[in-house]
Amino acid sequence: MSSELGSRIKVQIFGQSHSTAIGVVIDGFPSGFKPDMEKIGLFMHRRAPGSSEITTKRLEKDEVQILSGIFDGFTVGAPICAIIENTDIRSSDYSQLRDIPRPGHSDYSAYVKYGKFHDIRGGGHFSGRLTSPLCFAGALCLQLLEERGIAIGAHILSVADIYDDAFDAVNVTTADLKTLSGKDLTVINDEAGLRMKERIKAAAGEGDSLGGIIECAAVNVPAGIGEPVFDGIENRLAAAVFGIPAVKGIEFGAGFGAAMLKGSENNDEFFYSDGIVKTRTNNHGGVLGGISTGMPIIFRAAVKPTPSISREQNSVSLSNGSDTVLSVKGRHDPCIVPRAVPCIEAVTAIVLADFLI
Repeated sequence: MSSELGSRIKVQIFGQSHSTAIGVVIDGFPSGFKPDMEKIGLFMHRRAPGSSEITTKRLEKDEVQILSGIFDGFTVGAPICAIIENTDIRSSDYSQLRDIPRPGHSDYSAYVKYGKFHDIRGGGHFSGRLTSPLCFAGALCLQLLEERGIAIGAHILSVADIYDDAFDAVNVTTADLKTLSGKDLTVINDEAGLRMKERIKAAAGEGDSLGGIIECAAVNVPAGIGEPVFDGIENRLAAAVFGIPAVKGIEFGAGFGAAMLKGSENNDEFFYSDGIVKTRTNNHGGVLGGISTGMPIIFRAAVKPTPSISREQNSVSLSNGSDTVLSVKGRHDPCIVPRAVPCIEAVTAIVLADFLI
């Protein structure tokens, strides 16, 4: 199923960007767990549109309505179903896109697959709007993992060619990750964050957009989690991360940089620390053979520039069978990266909770 994630904790999302509501069904979540709904609301706000001067002007509160699975504040073992209403929609902004597909967007491939029946409004079920219910599921899993001492956090490593400081792949801590979540822009180096903001605003002023890289860390994951070959931590995380619209690449640990190293440089040497096996470096990103080593799990995801830009682009008219030009109307993020950070954290939590349940 294209909209389902997980094997023990199964997460299915549904809806379209401009449908009455979007939602999620979470099956297999353990009973007797009391989620902190206030913390979930704060987490959802980080992804919500209209929360910053550098995001889309679409205003959605992303208030979650629980339909089933939680009673008297506790999970009951039944599937958790939740919906989020779509309230601030302007579908007329998308009428021309049924005939003229946006370069870099799913409009054309969806037209080929679904024909005239594809819901083009706001990108339909290809929209980043669907990451809102995904974040609700992730917020639940984050709290479940927190009870086991596991923390997950991400930050904007780069916007275009402006870079934040990277995580210390060996020594990143829960405290390091917690300092990020309350920030307006999720960066380690606030000065770099200010430069990112200015670059995003400049691109928006030119009718253009920017991409970037998100770095994520999971700490205190016990060694021995995961499976070899096709069901490893890297495999499952990669599949989940690619479920976030606009993600075009992922690397773990040293990633592609490892291709430029010698074995003696890339290998992380083992040593004992208070009776626990650790590594002095973390080029392996906390995973070997698909299985966790106990070191921080570190990965980076590349996010492409927003394809919906007002700058004129060449495209085609599907009805006329001819070339034409397109200038996209409507409200769109000039850079998806800032709002994608909690989405990365969410899917990471879902995958790790699924392994640990």
